[in-house]
Amino acid sequence: MKPSVRKSVFAGIAGLSLAGTVAGCAPSAQQPAAQETQTSESSATAAPSSSSSALATSGAGYKDGTYSADGTYKSPNGTETVGVQLTVANGTVSAVEITEHPSNPNTRKFQGQFASGIADQVVGKSLDEIKVSKVAGSSLTSGGFNQAVEEIKTQAL
Repeated sequence: MKPSVRKSVFAGIAGLSLAGTVAGCAPSAQQPAAQETQTSESSATAAPSSSSSALATSGAGYKDGTYSADGTYKSPNGTETVGVQLTVANGTVSAVEITEHPSNPNTRKFQGQFASGIADQVVGKSLDEIKVSKVAGSSLTSGGFNQAVEEIKTQAL
């Protein structure tokens, strides 16, 4: 084999290896099904804000108020939980708070990164538009966040 062909073959194999490694880190098509089965594990509470004593119905069909839910997701350390509180006004998210429930220092790091960047992703958007995949370098926490948002949508109807 000529050296240039050998380099091309080697580069192709290395590229495929890298693609396989990256694909192993990406969420699989089966992951949402696993999250759906965890829905029964999530706890949720609706807490209307004090400023919305008479809950107004938004144009999108969601009631104004502040809603909370916990979502779960799988990490290399096992099942993790993240708490989400959204304030909804006229079908739009006006505020978000994340309650971190880390089980170890690594989870604490990623949930902290997620909490610091999530407001930029969701505040000002319609509740129906919210679905995040990676926030501030944290990709797994988004699974629990998205699960909690689905529960919050149900509460706000």
